Parts: sequence; C-alpha cells; structure tokens
Amino acid sequence: MFCHVAPRPRNAEATRAAILTAARERFARESYDDVGMRDIAGDVGVDAALVSRYFGSKEDLFTAVLDSCENGAELMEGDRADFGRRVAHEAIYEAKSESKLKGLLVLLRSVGSTKAMELVQRTGNERFFNPFAEWVGGPDGAVRARLAAAFVMGMAVSREITGGFGLTAEECKEMHRRMARILQGIIDG
Repeated sequence: MFCHVAPRPRNAEATRAAILTAARERFARESYDDVGMRDIAGDVGVDAALVSRYFGSKEDLFTAVLDSCENGAELMEGDRADFGRRVAHEAIYEAKSESKLKGLLVLLRSVGSTKAMELVQRTGNERFFNPFAEWVGGPDGAVRARLAAAFVMGMAVSREITGGFGLTAEECKEMHRRMARILQGIIDG
C-alpha cells in the first residue's frame, strides 16, 4: 500500500522574498559580475528558472535588490530647516541600520562592473538624486543635493570602516554641531 503525500503548498510571495533576500546577500558579499542566477537559486534551494520567472534577467533582479534597499528618502522627511541637525544626529548617534549597510555594500561592490554601475546610476538618479535635488530646490539644487549626499555617505563609510568614530562624548557633540552646520549650509545654499 502506498501513502500519497500531498506536495507542500507553494507560497509565491515567500519564495520571491527569499530569492530577493538571497540576492541582496550575494550582491553585498560579491561583485555583480561574480554572482550568477544559479548561485542565488542554490542559496534558496530553488531552480534557477524560478528565479528568472520571478525576476526576469540578472539585471532585473539586481534592480529589484537596489529598489529593496533603503534609498535615502528619509533625508527628505522632516523640516528642511532642520535637515543638518537631524541628519548629523542620525550619522553620529543612531544605531546602524542593517538594511542601509547592505545597500551600501551592494553599491561599493558594484563599482568594478560596468553593467552594475549603469544600473546603480540609473536607479540612483531616479530613486534618490532627482527627488532629492527637487526637494533641495533652487537653480543649483542638483549641485547642493550631490554635495550633501556625498558628505553623508562619506561619514557613513568612515563610521563603518573605523567601527565607530572612536570619539569621546564631548568630541561627538562637537562633531555633531559642525556636521549639522555644514549640511545645513549646503542645503540652504
């Protein structure tokens, strides 16, 4: 006598999310050119054809990974007049966000790949730089948005590379004051 075991029900959303998570992890650890669809599929335990069915091409999957990472939109939340103070506070005092770190690692690992950089630049402009420049406003809003973003990103990279800033509470307070003033000056023009 044979027992019939019903197949495990499929959960398309959970599978899609697992593939996206595995891809984000891979692209954060390895360069775009070194990651294959089979690698990601293997991490999830599915066939590579399923990855393609859910996301299309590797480029489409990479774009989905970029879209899934925090994109800096929080910089535009809150009062523009308070931008420098709140962003400096986050950069210096707030706990690091795992999602932001993954996104930063994906970006840094993409630098060596022409295709990945093309995708990063396109999505970065569409998702962040253009809206940020519009939020900053004015005839040189794009310039000020780029300067502010570069300063914030530089501080984030510095913090991660050095494992924190290694400063006393008083030094952190002074750094916060200076960073807030510089950022607000960039935004205000």
